[in-house]
Amino acid sequence: MAKSGNAIIALAAGAAIGAVAALLYAPESGEKTRKKLSEQARKAQADIEKTTRETYNNLTNKASEFKGTVSDRIDSALSSASYKADDAIVALEEKLEQLRAQNAKLQKPGSVNNAVTTAKAKTNV
Repeated sequence: MAKSGNAIIALAAGAAIGAVAALLYAPESGEKTRKKLSEQARKAQADIEKTTRETYNNLTNKASEFKGTVSDRIDSALSSASYKADDAIVALEEKLEQLRAQNAKLQKPGSVNNAVTTAKAKTNV
C-alpha cells in the first residue's frame, strides 16, 4: 500500500513539475500552452485514476484473502473445540458410570425398596 501511495504522490509531483516547466519554457502562444497543459492534466488524471483503481483492486483482493483465512481459522478452532467438548462429555459419562458402580456396592439390598418408596412419595407431592 505504501508503494502505491508513493507512486501516486510521485506521479502528481511529476505532473505538477512538468506543467510548471512547460509554462516557463514554452516558446508557443498562450492558447497552445493552455491546450498542452490541459492535455497533460488529462493524462495525469488518467494515470492517477488507473493507479488508484489498481491499488483499490489489490487491497480488495488482499482483504478477501485475509477474510477467508480468518474464517477458516475460526471454523477450525470451533471444530477442534467441539471435538474436545465431546471428549469431555465421554470422560464425564465414564466417570458417572464408575460412581454408579461404586454407589451400587455401598447399597444394601433392603434399602433399595426404602429408597424407591421415598422417591415415589416425593414425586407424588
